[in-house]
Amino acid sequence: MTSTVTDGTALSDTELEDLRETVRSVCADAGGTAAVRRLSEEAPGIDAGLWDALGRQVGLAALGLPESAGGIGGLAEIAVVCEELGRTLAPVPLLSSTVLAGQVLAACGTADKALAELAGGTVHALAVVAPDGTWRSDAVPVAVSWQGSVPLLDGTAPFVLDGADAGALVVAAAGADGVDLFLVDPREPGVTVRRVPTLDLSRGQAVVTFRGARARTLTAGGEGADIVSRALDMALVALAAEQLGGAQAALDMTLAHVRDRTQFGRAIGGFQAVKHACADMLLQVEAARSAVLRAVRTDGSPQALAEAAAVAQAWCGEAFVAVAAECVQLHGGMGFTWEHDAHLYFRRAQSDAVLLGGAAHHRERLAGLLAW
Repeated sequence: MTSTVTDGTALSDTELEDLRETVRSVCADAGGTAAVRRLSEEAPGIDAGLWDALGRQVGLAALGLPESAGGIGGLAEIAVVCEELGRTLAPVPLLSSTVLAGQVLAACGTADKALAELAGGTVHALAVVAPDGTWRSDAVPVAVSWQGSVPLLDGTAPFVLDGADAGALVVAAAGADGVDLFLVDPREPGVTVRRVPTLDLSRGQAVVTFRGARARTLTAGGEGADIVSRALDMALVALAAEQLGGAQAALDMTLAHVRDRTQFGRAIGGFQAVKHACADMLLQVEAARSAVLRAVRTDGSPQALAEAAAVAQAWCGEAFVAVAAECVQLHGGMGFTWEHDAHLYFRRAQSDAVLLGGAAHHRERLAGLLAW
């Protein structure tokens, strides 16, 4: 299957598998989930060394971006990579920087320098969601006013992924013409970035406050809303692929455990109740895989992508939570310990389930898209 989105050069099936193996190898060399454990609870976020290897050396920072920015591939390539990153919970800003901020910058067509810096590995963060964690063009938490020709931003943007590690912020702000997009240097006077505690140690979040902060205009005339919606749909598919990878890893971990763990002289995987639980986990994973593949294989139209993205996120978020929770349960007391990896997947699953809106939000959105 070749990519259905061709902002960059699409890869063949063989090249996609080569890309998958490369990402898996680099993550394995980094120690798998050991990369997450190198981060502290007080400062979750990015493993800079791993991002340098994946983002700059392998070139993932430019994944899905236009060829003019050195980009390669599209949604199929993004999904393959995100699935592998989800397997090890790799703490890298592919979702926040390359997919979210990158797709927005690419669609603006006025940010060549910023896009080149992003493609080179500089982390960019997207500040667009409302206080309830969802994107709605009528509930943008930042407003823009003008001092002559200079835009000034005011407001507080919550839930900014990797915002505390970003070298630049892409911000949606509401003005007289509607929602437009702006580029902000987080070191600019009037910008305060506060890292916030998160359940998921592998993905940092921040609250960014703007008080008369100077910005650079990326769009005009209220064009920002459609750009953000399109980028978020791609991000939902990327997140669903991450959730698929995490759920598959949790299932694999569980199957290995129930084969090796014995009670009453036999492997616990031989007990009927355990077999049923593992079968249910497998069904959740395979249904999630189908939802991701369906989204990747859309015809590329905004409507089709929006519908498929809503389905994928509504299903995959809940599937990952269910599989991760069962993983902890089937590991018994061991699954609740800090030393075991099961809780890391449970943390990621719970956080991801509400990251860009929960399952109920996406089902409601899907109903609207289908005009029910």
